[in-house]
Amino acid sequence: MNEILEPGMMVRHPGAPEWGVGQVQSRIGDRIVVNFAEAGKQVVEGSRVQLQLVVERTDMD
Repeated sequence: MNEILEPGMMVRHPGAPEWGVGQVQSRIGDRIVVNFAEAGKQVVEGSRVQLQLVVERTDMD
């Protein structure tokens, strides 16, 4: 999953839900820099943690 992440995408860290939603800043190899709402900028080791993509729902009705 981490291999599809690009700057600007919104994610959650499954092991740290208290960090809130974060925006991917960069991804170089397995190192992903994410700016989380409640924890600031964090470097995540993508080979150890699979970030969860946050998809906004829109109602088309």
